[in-house]
Amino acid sequence: MPILPSNQSFPPILYASRPGALPARFRRLRLLLVGCGDVGMRLARSLPSGVRLLALTSSASRLATLRAAGVTPLLGDLDDPASLRRFSGLAQRVVHLAPPPSAGWSDPRTLALVRALRLRALPEVVVYGSTSGVYGDCQGELVSETRSPGADTPRARRRISAEDTIRFLGRATPVRSSILRIPGIYANDRQDGTPRARLQKGTPVLCNSDDVYTNHIHADDLARACAAALWRSKPQRIYNVNDDSRLKMGDYFDLAADLYGLPRPPRVSRDTAQDKLPLLLLSFMSESRRMDNSRLKDELRLRLRYPTVETGLLAGQA
Repeated sequence: MPILPSNQSFPPILYASRPGALPARFRRLRLLLVGCGDVGMRLARSLPSGVRLLALTSSASRLATLRAAGVTPLLGDLDDPASLRRFSGLAQRVVHLAPPPSAGWSDPRTLALVRALRLRALPEVVVYGSTSGVYGDCQGELVSETRSPGADTPRARRRISAEDTIRFLGRATPVRSSILRIPGIYANDRQDGTPRARLQKGTPVLCNSDDVYTNHIHADDLARACAAALWRSKPQRIYNVNDDSRLKMGDYFDLAADLYGLPRPPRVSRDTAQDKLPLLLLSFMSESRRMDNSRLKDELRLRLRYPTVETGLLAGQA
């Protein structure tokens, strides 16, 4: 199924100026996926047949799966910069969805990738999937892309480091780089992609007076946003990639519980939650923001298939 509405198509695929001088496999536009997990595979399934797909993977066990999906696997490791050198110059466009390491304050993986991309012919476009967590706690305010990052957790600082590396690439070279700031990803056919398991465990949420605003995007719409950015993003541009929902976290879980026919989760105060919930979950409950997705719609011209979490969760109930 095409990722864009029927009345919106990709620009014609451009070939090398002397196609007869190149092997046939190099005459198609080549896209490199770095971090070809669930979202990367959705993107791969949705792209036009005229695009040759390459995917960097560090796992030999995934080679057959990628080939079966029509993707050419490239075995390499972002934690081993030397293994990336031979991939330089292979693709005109790159989508980077690989996460940073789980420790530290910077992202050496993105730095290694960018250094490899600069060894030979540069790609025309690089799209990086970051996180909305870089904004930090905005106390429920409406957040546009012009707002400076305000997070100081190691997890968010690693993402800011990656963003800085991608933006430097765009400033220092002709590469058109763009950054997608992504909130919570959900989908009924995604592993742990819905609140169902947490609802079944009866995990508490915050009472309304202590609750925080949360943001979401359906995995299919995220894949479509990645593709739209490849062709329509402006140079050095940041895009919030979220749906139109304006829900507090507790209301989101109440909505999901009602749709699934499960009990609504218990509500607790923030003080009580400190003793009952894991630190990672508490960190998400300490940040409140409502993300503005106007730029996503106006510049990337993306029409959300699932404009609210209710439409997305209901789609999997049919």
